[in-house]
Amino acid sequence: MNIDTGARKVKRLLLNCDMGESFGNWRMGLDADVMPYIDCANIACGYHAGDPSIMRRTVAMALDHGVTIGAHPAYPDLVGFGRRSMACSNEEIRDLLHYQIGALDGICRVLGGRVAYVKPHGALYNDMMADPIKLRTVLEAVAAYDTGLPVMLMATADDSAAQALGDEIGVPLWFEAFADRAYTASGHLVSRRLPGAVHHDPALVVEQALHLAHGEALVASDGSALRLNASTLCVHGDNDSSVAAVRQIRQALDALERA
Repeated sequence: MNIDTGARKVKRLLLNCDMGESFGNWRMGLDADVMPYIDCANIACGYHAGDPSIMRRTVAMALDHGVTIGAHPAYPDLVGFGRRSMACSNEEIRDLLHYQIGALDGICRVLGGRVAYVKPHGALYNDMMADPIKLRTVLEAVAAYDTGLPVMLMATADDSAAQALGDEIGVPLWFEAFADRAYTASGHLVSRRLPGAVHHDPALVVEQALHLAHGEALVASDGSALRLNASTLCVHGDNDSSVAAVRQIRQALDALERA
Protein backbone atom coordinates (compact mmCIF):
# COMPACT_ATOMS: atom_id res chain seq x y z
CA MET A 1 0.00 0.00 0.00
CA ASN A 2 1.34 3.44 -0.96
CA ILE A 3 0.38 6.57 0.95
CA ASP A 4 0.59 9.98 -0.72
CA THR A 5 2.03 12.45 1.79
CA GLY A 6 1.73 15.33 -0.68
CA ALA A 7 5.44 15.43 -1.42
CA ARG A 8 6.15 11.80 -2.29
CA LYS A 9 4.58 8.42 -1.92
CA VAL A 10 5.39 6.47 1.24
CA LYS A 11 5.01 2.73 1.41
CA ARG A 12 2.92 1.33 4.30
CA LEU A 13 5.43 -1.16 5.64
CA LEU A 14 3.99 -3.91 7.83
CA LEU A 15 6.27 -4.64 10.79
CA ASN A 16 6.83 -8.37 11.33
CA CYS A 17 8.68 -10.00 14.22
CA ASP A 18 9.80 -13.56 15.07
CA MET A 19 7.99 -14.59 18.25
CA GLY A 20 7.13 -17.54 20.47
CA GLU A 21 10.75 -18.69 20.53
CA SER A 22 10.85 -19.77 24.16
CA PHE A 23 10.89 -23.49 24.97
CA GLY A 24 9.68 -25.04 28.22
CA ASN A 25 11.31 -23.20 31.13
CA TRP A 26 13.77 -21.46 28.81
CA ARG A 27 12.67 -17.94 27.90
CA MET A 28 13.78 -16.00 24.85
CA GLY A 29 12.68 -12.62 23.57
CA LEU A 30 10.47 -9.89 24.96
CA ASP A 31 7.29 -10.82 23.13
CA ALA A 32 4.91 -8.99 25.46
CA ASP A 33 6.92 -5.77 25.12
CA VAL A 34 7.17 -5.79 21.33
CA MET A 35 3.70 -7.15 20.41
CA PRO A 36 1.91 -3.75 20.75
CA TYR A 37 4.12 -2.21 18.06
CA ILE A 38 4.01 -4.81 15.27
CA ASP A 39 1.54 -5.83 12.56
CA CYS A 40 2.54 -9.47 12.01
CA ALA A 41 3.84 -12.14 14.41
CA ASN A 42 5.94 -14.97 12.93
CA ILE A 43 5.28 -17.68 15.53
CA ALA A 44 7.69 -20.61 15.97
CA CYS A 45 6.05 -23.98 15.44
CA GLY A 46 8.14 -26.28 17.65
CA TYR A 47 10.97 -27.35 15.34
CA HIS A 48 13.54 -24.62 16.03
CA ALA A 49 11.82 -23.16 19.10
CA GLY A 50 8.46 -23.05 20.79
CA ASP A 51 6.25 -25.77 22.22
CA PRO A 52 2.46 -26.22 22.38
CA SER A 53 2.04 -24.05 25.49
CA ILE A 54 4.32 -21.30 24.19
CA MET A 55 2.49 -21.38 20.86
CA ARG A 56 -0.89 -21.06 22.58
CA ARG A 57 0.23 -18.14 24.76
CA THR A 58 1.81 -16.33 21.82
CA VAL A 59 -1.24 -16.81 19.61
CA ALA A 60 -3.51 -15.53 22.39
CA MET A 61 -1.30 -12.48 22.86
CA ALA A 62 -1.31 -11.73 19.12
CA LEU A 63 -5.10 -12.01 18.97
CA ASP A 64 -5.46 -9.70 21.98
CA HIS A 65 -3.44 -7.02 20.12
CA GLY A 66 -5.05 -7.55 16.71
CA VAL A 67 -1.76 -8.78 15.24
CA THR A 68 -1.79 -10.96 12.11
CA ILE A 69 -0.43 -14.47 12.80
CA GLY A 70 2.06 -16.24 10.56
CA ALA A 71 3.58 -19.70 10.83
CA HIS A 72 7.37 -19.70 11.24
CA PRO A 73 8.39 -23.27 10.32
CA ALA A 74 11.98 -24.50 10.32
CA TYR A 75 14.21 -27.51 9.91
CA PRO A 76 13.95 -29.90 12.91
CA ASP A 77 16.89 -28.33 14.74
CA LEU A 78 16.16 -27.26 18.32
CA VAL A 79 19.82 -27.44 19.34
CA GLY A 80 20.94 -25.18 16.50
CA PHE A 81 17.88 -22.90 16.66
CA GLY A 82 17.08 -23.82 13.07
CA ARG A 83 20.12 -21.97 11.77
CA ARG A 84 21.89 -25.08 10.42
CA SER A 85 21.10 -26.29 6.94
CA MET A 86 19.88 -29.89 6.76
CA ALA A 87 19.92 -32.35 3.88
CA CYS A 88 16.15 -32.78 3.69
CA SER A 89 14.51 -34.16 0.57
CA ASN A 90 11.77 -32.18 -1.14
CA GLU A 91 9.22 -34.59 0.32
CA GLU A 92 10.63 -34.06 3.81
CA ILE A 93 10.46 -30.28 3.40
CA ARG A 94 6.84 -30.58 2.27
CA ASP A 95 5.97 -32.77 5.24
CA LEU A 96 7.74 -30.67 7.87
CA LEU A 97 5.98 -27.57 6.53
CA HIS A 98 2.55 -29.19 6.67
CA TYR A 99 3.22 -30.57 10.16
CA GLN A 100 4.25 -27.22 11.61
CA ILE A 101 1.72 -25.02 9.80
CA GLY A 102 -1.04 -27.44 10.77
CA ALA A 103 0.02 -27.46 14.43
CA LEU A 104 -0.02 -23.67 14.73
CA ASP A 105 -3.19 -23.37 12.66
CA GLY A 106 -4.94 -25.83 14.98
CA ILE A 107 -4.10 -23.71 18.03
CA CYS A 108 -5.19 -20.58 16.17
CA ARG A 109 -8.56 -22.08 15.27
CA VAL A 110 -9.24 -23.16 18.85
CA LEU A 111 -8.61 -19.57 19.98
CA GLY A 112 -10.66 -18.02 17.19
CA GLY A 113 -7.86 -17.06 14.81
CA ARG A 114 -6.05 -18.48 11.81
CA VAL A 115 -2.63 -18.70 10.22
CA ALA A 116 -2.64 -15.87 7.66
CA TYR A 117 0.79 -16.37 6.05
CA VAL A 118 3.96 -18.48 6.23
CA LYS A 119 7.52 -17.27 6.80
CA PRO A 120 10.15 -20.05 6.82
CA HIS A 121 12.81 -19.63 9.50
CA GLY A 122 16.59 -19.53 9.55
CA ALA A 123 18.46 -21.99 7.37
CA LEU A 124 15.27 -23.12 5.61
CA TYR A 125 14.58 -19.50 4.65
CA ASN A 126 18.16 -18.98 3.45
CA ASP A 127 18.19 -22.28 1.55
CA MET A 128 14.99 -21.52 -0.34
CA MET A 129 16.36 -18.09 -1.29
CA ALA A 130 19.53 -19.69 -2.67
CA ASP A 131 17.94 -22.74 -4.37
CA PRO A 132 15.02 -22.30 -6.83
CA ILE A 133 14.09 -25.97 -6.41
CA LYS A 134 13.70 -25.57 -2.65
CA LEU A 135 11.74 -22.36 -3.17
CA ARG A 136 9.38 -24.20 -5.52
CA THR A 137 9.03 -26.98 -2.95
CA VAL A 138 8.13 -24.49 -0.21
CA LEU A 139 5.64 -22.61 -2.38
CA GLU A 140 3.97 -25.79 -3.64
CA ALA A 141 3.73 -27.15 -0.09
CA VAL A 142 2.07 -23.96 1.16
CA ALA A 143 -0.31 -23.92 -1.82
CA ALA A 144 -1.24 -27.55 -1.12
CA TYR A 145 -2.06 -26.67 2.50
CA ASP A 146 -4.14 -23.59 1.67
CA THR A 147 -4.49 -22.04 -1.76
CA GLY A 148 -3.88 -18.32 -1.51
CA LEU A 149 -1.88 -18.45 1.74
CA PRO A 150 0.96 -15.92 1.29
CA VAL A 151 4.63 -16.75 1.77
CA MET A 152 7.04 -14.17 3.16
CA LEU A 153 10.50 -14.12 1.58
CA MET A 154 13.45 -11.83 1.21
CA ALA A 155 13.32 -8.80 -1.07
CA THR A 156 16.48 -8.66 -3.21
CA ALA A 157 17.82 -6.47 -5.98
CA ASP A 158 15.90 -8.60 -8.50
CA ASP A 159 12.71 -10.39 -7.36
CA SER A 160 11.48 -11.22 -10.86
CA ALA A 161 12.30 -14.96 -10.79
CA ALA A 162 10.68 -15.48 -7.37
CA GLN A 163 7.63 -13.46 -8.41
CA ALA A 164 7.26 -15.46 -11.63
CA LEU A 165 7.40 -18.69 -9.61
CA GLY A 166 4.82 -17.41 -7.15
CA ASP A 167 2.54 -16.39 -10.02
CA GLU A 168 2.95 -19.81 -11.66
CA ILE A 169 2.05 -21.70 -8.48
CA GLY A 170 -0.57 -19.21 -7.40
CA VAL A 171 1.01 -18.21 -4.10
CA PRO A 172 0.99 -14.52 -3.07
CA LEU A 173 4.46 -13.32 -2.06
CA TRP A 174 5.21 -10.81 0.68
CA PHE A 175 8.73 -9.46 0.15
CA GLU A 176 10.46 -8.37 3.34
CA ALA A 177 13.42 -6.20 4.19
CA PHE A 178 15.44 -5.83 7.39
CA ALA A 179 15.98 -2.56 9.21
CA ASP A 180 18.83 -3.88 11.35
CA ARG A 181 20.91 -5.78 8.79
CA ALA A 182 23.56 -4.82 6.27
CA TYR A 183 23.07 -5.87 2.64
CA THR A 184 25.26 -7.08 -0.21
CA ALA A 185 24.97 -5.49 -3.65
CA SER A 186 22.65 -8.33 -4.77
CA GLY A 187 20.25 -7.55 -1.94
CA HIS A 188 21.19 -10.50 0.26
CA LEU A 189 22.06 -10.15 3.92
CA VAL A 190 25.70 -9.80 4.90
CA SER A 191 26.77 -12.90 6.83
CA ARG A 192 26.52 -12.59 10.60
CA ARG A 193 30.10 -13.84 10.72
CA LEU A 194 31.29 -10.56 9.21
CA PRO A 195 31.72 -7.29 11.10
CA GLY A 196 28.97 -4.74 10.60
CA ALA A 197 26.41 -7.35 9.53
CA VAL A 198 23.96 -6.25 12.24
CA HIS A 199 23.09 -2.64 13.04
CA HIS A 200 22.98 -2.12 16.81
CA ASP A 201 22.48 1.66 16.83
CA PRO A 202 18.70 2.33 17.10
CA ALA A 203 19.10 5.59 15.17
CA LEU A 204 20.67 3.73 12.24
CA VAL A 205 17.93 1.08 12.35
CA VAL A 206 15.19 3.74 12.24
CA GLU A 207 16.99 5.57 9.43
CA GLN A 208 17.13 2.40 7.32
CA ALA A 209 13.44 1.74 7.96
CA LEU A 210 12.54 5.24 6.77
CA HIS A 211 14.67 4.85 3.62
CA LEU A 212 12.74 1.66 2.82
CA ALA A 213 9.38 3.32 3.49
CA HIS A 214 10.30 6.16 1.12
CA GLY A 215 11.51 3.71 -1.55
CA GLU A 216 14.99 5.19 -1.30
CA ALA A 217 18.18 3.29 -2.02
CA LEU A 218 20.23 1.71 0.75
CA VAL A 219 24.02 1.64 0.69
CA ALA A 220 25.20 -1.93 0.09
CA SER A 221 28.33 -3.38 1.69
CA ASP A 222 30.39 -2.52 -1.41
CA GLY A 223 29.17 1.08 -1.40
CA SER A 224 26.74 0.67 -4.29
CA ALA A 225 23.12 1.82 -4.24
CA LEU A 226 20.56 -0.90 -3.51
CA ARG A 227 16.80 -0.55 -3.99
CA LEU A 228 14.46 -3.08 -2.38
CA ASN A 229 10.76 -3.35 -3.19
CA ALA A 230 9.51 -4.60 0.18
CA SER A 231 6.03 -4.66 1.65
CA THR A 232 7.04 -5.75 5.15
CA LEU A 233 9.89 -4.96 7.49
CA CYS A 234 11.38 -7.53 9.85
CA VAL A 235 12.14 -6.20 13.34
CA HIS A 236 13.39 -7.95 16.46
CA GLY A 237 12.48 -7.96 20.14
CA ASP A 238 15.35 -9.91 21.66
CA ASN A 239 16.43 -7.31 24.22
CA ASP A 240 15.57 -3.88 25.63
CA SER A 241 17.49 -1.99 22.94
CA SER A 242 15.80 -3.90 20.11
CA VAL A 243 12.37 -3.25 21.63
CA ALA A 244 13.25 0.44 21.87
CA ALA A 245 14.22 0.38 18.19
CA VAL A 246 10.90 -1.24 17.24
CA ARG A 247 9.02 1.41 19.21
CA GLN A 248 10.94 4.17 17.45
CA ILE A 249 10.34 2.60 14.04
CA ARG A 250 6.61 2.34 14.75
CA GLN A 251 6.46 5.97 15.87
CA ALA A 252 8.50 7.15 12.87
CA LEU A 253 6.41 5.23 10.33
CA ASP A 254 3.14 6.37 11.91
CA ALA A 255 4.35 9.99 11.83
CA LEU A 256 5.32 9.54 8.19
CA GLU A 257 1.81 8.38 7.32
CA ARG A 258 0.21 11.32 9.13
CA ALA A 259 2.47 13.90 7.46
